[in-house]
Amino acid sequence: MSCKRPWTGYVWAVGVAAACTLAGLAMRPRFDLVNIAMVYMLGVVYVAVRHDRGAAIATAVLCVLAFDFLFVPPPGTFKVDDIQYLLTFAIMVAVALVISRLVQSVREQSRAQAELAIAAETERIRSTLLASISHDLRTPLAVIVGASSSLVDAGERLGSDERLALAKSVYEQSRDVSERVVKILELTRLEAGGLKLERDWSAPADIVHAALSRLRERMASHRVIVDVPDDLPLIRVDAALIEQALGNLLENAAKHTPPGTVVSLKAQRRNGELLVSVEDFGGGLAPDQVERVFEKFWRARPEGGAGGVGLGLAICRAIVRLHGGRVWAETLSGGATAFRFVLPIDETPPMPVEATASANG
Repeated sequence: MSCKRPWTGYVWAVGVAAACTLAGLAMRPRFDLVNIAMVYMLGVVYVAVRHDRGAAIATAVLCVLAFDFLFVPPPGTFKVDDIQYLLTFAIMVAVALVISRLVQSVREQSRAQAELAIAAETERIRSTLLASISHDLRTPLAVIVGASSSLVDAGERLGSDERLALAKSVYEQSRDVSERVVKILELTRLEAGGLKLERDWSAPADIVHAALSRLRERMASHRVIVDVPDDLPLIRVDAALIEQALGNLLENAAKHTPPGTVVSLKAQRRNGELLVSVEDFGGGLAPDQVERVFEKFWRARPEGGAGGVGLGLAICRAIVRLHGGRVWAETLSGGATAFRFVLPIDETPPMPVEATASANG
């Protein structure tokens, strides 16, 4: 791995040459000079692999000078009586050049492959996004155009109930389109790191109540069973975002299960974490679908079925991860699916003295 600071490689060159010299001095009483030369060669190879060409050459030069001055006869001088040591010096420099060149080539290839992979993934996401938007927005836009044109062309001839139905259709479809666009923008902000958490101490029961209140209309056709004890510890989170994550799980259950289906919402403390589960009984997911269900733009039934651009669960995962938690799905017996996430439980701050006195008074 190349260094971000160019001078770091030269510091390593000095350090490695010094370490090799100390090792050589310790070996000198028992080992031949050729073995000591191999220690210096090892140091040159190490720096050539880890750093750039300049650092590798500097290491080779320092090792040659140290080996020549301390070990090659006559010691204490840079004079070389035996020509074979000149070959050793040349090999050290050549090894530094060859290995650094090979390492540089490998790094360039790895960088090029990484850029190609990023470009391919970006293109895949772009294509998937365009396909998803074009598919999921086509129907609501067609409904909006049809209903609004009917109001314009025959509004006066229509009864009040018909006009109200058309206006309601325009409103509902417009809201649906708006929510899908908002989800795309939200996920972009989450992944770009442009969202700052506004953490505060919140009661899990309050977050659950807020999510259910906001989704009362959408969950009206389902039997929602809530099991959230009031004595759960406070959690230090961005309550609005956690409510949104929980709401996305509930919306997902409502979209992909028939009316009248039971949706179970549970929260409990487990192993120092808050575990939240949304369970539905809509037929379950295949094992491969369980692994992919939180991916962007992925849906279990891409054609037909419930609408959406496949971002609700991906946004849930991003929010939970921002809070240091994790999220997953698992199949249950009886065709049920559980969507779960956990959040860390921090130590609750002590109650202020004034509040304690008021409570005791």
